[in-house]
Amino acid sequence: MLEHATSRVQLAVETCAAPVTTESGKHRTVTFRHAVNRHARQALMTVADTSRHGSEWATVIYNDTRAHGKRHPHAVRILAPAWLRVIWACWRTKTRYAPAPHGTNKINKVNGLT
Repeated sequence: MLEHATSRVQLAVETCAAPVTTESGKHRTVTFRHAVNRHARQALMTVADTSRHGSEWATVIYNDTRAHGKRHPHAVRILAPAWLRVIWACWRTKTRYAPAPHGTNKINKVNGLT
């Protein structure tokens, strides 16, 4: 999965962490992407879902999303791209994940939650 991706955006598309927007005239629809690598999507969603129990910044993103009225599956899909940013950075720099550099304030600003 990672070997074929040339950018974080492409990785998000392949793992269903990017929605599909369809526009026609004045009508605009945002839907769930179905043509994806299903195993990669399941792995990413599992990581995102379970991370909210052990990661402070993931818990904040998940709880903020739920407070904005989103259901659990939608909140996990919102958390997944945040994890992809971390995974992509670790893979590109060949470093291990360290919670400190990925603080809550940085992630919230990226997601527009602050």
